[in-house]
Amino acid sequence: MKKLLLAVASTVILANIAHAQQVRDPRVADLVQAGKVRLALFLPGYTKDPVTGELRGSGTGAVAVALARAVAARLGVEVQLVGYPTPPQVVECLKAGACDVAYMGIDPTRAAEVNFSPPFMQQDFTYLVPAGSSIRSVADADRRGIRIAVVRNHVATLALNRIMKNAETIAFDIPNAAFEAVRTGHADTWASARYGLLESATQLPGSRVLDDRYAANLIAMAVPKGQTGRLTYISEFVEEAKASGLVQRSIDGAGLRGYQVVSPGKSN
Repeated sequence: MKKLLLAVASTVILANIAHAQQVRDPRVADLVQAGKVRLALFLPGYTKDPVTGELRGSGTGAVAVALARAVAARLGVEVQLVGYPTPPQVVECLKAGACDVAYMGIDPTRAAEVNFSPPFMQQDFTYLVPAGSSIRSVADADRRGIRIAVVRNHVATLALNRIMKNAETIAFDIPNAAFEAVRTGHADTWASARYGLLESATQLPGSRVLDDRYAANLIAMAVPKGQTGRLTYISEFVEEAKASGLVQRSIDGAGLRGYQVVSPGKSN
């Protein structure tokens, strides 16, 4: 019994010490005081329990949740997940102060609205084509008469818009709608991140995901503009998470195909 009481007392003392140390760090004092880190996710990076409404990270979102939980454990606070359908809504969440941190692909157009940590993982942007498609490479997709389904304001779409010259893009609000356009023949191909395309290809017999890529997606943690202290703290944590193997373990645990850890020290 004495040993148990001593163990409990030691745990409480260590927790109080850790809490006091973080409170003295002005970079994260607001999060510690709030008692939580609000992580924003966007589809398809989360799922919602139809009964309880509880959010869970899925795909790339699962990696972001793992990192957020590690940060929260270090601060001695809880993680609160907040879900939005699209990345622009997540950006607005950060700008409005309704969430503390998010994850998303780094893009110059977003850098004007939020601040990014160093990237922690990377994947390719490429195309999903239906059975019998004549599109065999990225170059084949940029031809007159080709209709490319895209998700409006997705980082894959922003990258595509910078290089597309001849094909026509058809924008949808959510990934499922872009996939349906290809499935029903209203689009010739879907441009997006490789992981999501590989998942969708299992639902369309005979479809293929191209081997080459038109751009690469560097994924980072994002914080509101002006939160320089929080950005520094999160950036330091991201570098530690890459070096320690936490990011790789999280990628493996989420079963992500086509992703790789960005080397420590690599900037945006």
